[in-house]
Amino acid sequence: MKTLLIAAAALLGATAAQAADIAARPYAKAPALAPADSWTGFYAGVNVGYGWGNSTVSYAPNDAAAAFTTNPAAPASYDISGILGGAQIGYNWRVSPHAVLGLEADFQGSGIKGSGSSPYRTAVGPYPAHTDAQQDLQWFGTLRARAGWLANERLLAYATGGLAYGSVRENVSLGTDSFGAGSNTGTVSVDCTFGTAKPCFAGNRSQILVGYAVGAGFEYAAWQNVSVKLEYLYVNLGSSDVTAVGQTLLVPATLPATANAHFSALHFNVVRAGLNYRF
Repeated sequence: MKTLLIAAAALLGATAAQAADIAARPYAKAPALAPADSWTGFYAGVNVGYGWGNSTVSYAPNDAAAAFTTNPAAPASYDISGILGGAQIGYNWRVSPHAVLGLEADFQGSGIKGSGSSPYRTAVGPYPAHTDAQQDLQWFGTLRARAGWLANERLLAYATGGLAYGSVRENVSLGTDSFGAGSNTGTVSVDCTFGTAKPCFAGNRSQILVGYAVGAGFEYAAWQNVSVKLEYLYVNLGSSDVTAVGQTLLVPATLPATANAHFSALHFNVVRAGLNYRF
């Protein structure tokens, strides 16, 4: 009996010691979300967004043979809009606990486009006529500086601005609404006689325009190397001109006459969301 009591006491002592050892082990918490580090370094990412704006085109003859009306065509105003998407790359410097400076370049495929028309009356007749213009921003890019303020380790608010450039295709035409309507005075006319509503003048041009972009945004470090952003940009690529060419009915030679279509500054707003990976 004594031996049994001694054995039971030893077993209880060993069990208590083991329980005490288990209780003494530290509790391991699940790893917390890593902080945003220093925000210093390279990053790259993708974005998608929407752009919208407005433009105006006006017309003027370049020579006597193109004096197409005694009632000049009114300028045409129209809206431009479309979806855009692309990629960006940049570098940040954290210059103080709350200040971040950086450089960013981006390149965007663009569906931003629009068209407009306006009426006029030809000098001969007079006959009703109209203008048509289309403007298509095929792609654009920017190279901008960024200056930001860290509200905390994760949230960066920033302003941005710099160079913008883009490829624009523009088409214009001036045509009559009636069969056989000439478009000039006197003995010199422009060939509008071979079909109903045939364009008297037509022209197109693709060119690279250069301007500027300014804006602001927010970037949030959702994970250690990944951040998300929401950004607004105002982009202005400047004005442009397209020459519209018609054929005069001079005998014996058919000579060209030209008119100028002047597009006002191509400016538009952009709102886009993006995802960055920081290296």
